Amino acid sequence: MKNGWLYFLVIGAAVSLGSVPEVHPQKSQPPDLHPLDIRQLAHAVDEHYNHLRSLQGEFTETYRGEGAERVESGTLWLKKPRKMRWEYRSPKEKLFVSDGRIVWFYVPAERQLRKTEFRKLDDLRSPIAFLLGKTKLENELRGLSKVVDQAPANPGDILLRGVPQDMAGQVNEVQLEISPSNQIVRIILMDPDGGTTEFRFAGWKENVDLNDSRFEFTPPPGVETVDGGLGL
Repeated sequence: MKNGWLYFLVIGAAVSLGSVPEVHPQKSQPPDLHPLDIRQLAHAVDEHYNHLRSLQGEFTETYRGEGAERVESGTLWLKKPRKMRWEYRSPKEKLFVSDGRIVWFYVPAERQLRKTEFRKLDDLRSPIAFLLGKTKLENELRGLSKVVDQAPANPGDILLRGVPQDMAGQVNEVQLEISPSNQIVRIILMDPDGGTTEFRFAGWKENVDLNDSRFEFTPPPGVETVDGGLGL
């Protein structure tokens, strides 16, 4: 996975400062956007997130595919450069931590720790860490345009779609829901097999003081450590 795409997706995780309700039909749709309007909107989103240094919030990650649905949730912390910590609480505890160089994935019930270098990470969560980096949305998504065949989750939001530049074979399309305050409130990743991974965020706190120790991990005694891929 190349850094350019990572910079983009990460734009999204930090986005919304409030919860996103379930999608429902709407009587009114946001106005149509011309290419110039879309460029202006993308630039406004870029400007907001490129000036942040840290974020904290709640997340819900939902995967749908092959007739099944998996929903997980927890708390996320992000800090420049490329530091992140995902604490999954439901349906089971998991921990996904990066100090910007090394990534750890730990499931307490399995008593096994997986570790790899951040630059080798091939996981849909990794782009979120770059939400705090420099990015230009139009450069990361080809054919950026307004979604007209689906309604956004919130009335008044704009739903955009585009094709990621550097995730060929992993993701066919990305949709971003953007609020009137230029925040991304939802990210949907569509894979080649027809499955979707959706990230929703709530309760974001921007530029909070986060100690670097939050992004370090020391395995508990007796835990096996496996170097290489995370096996996700």
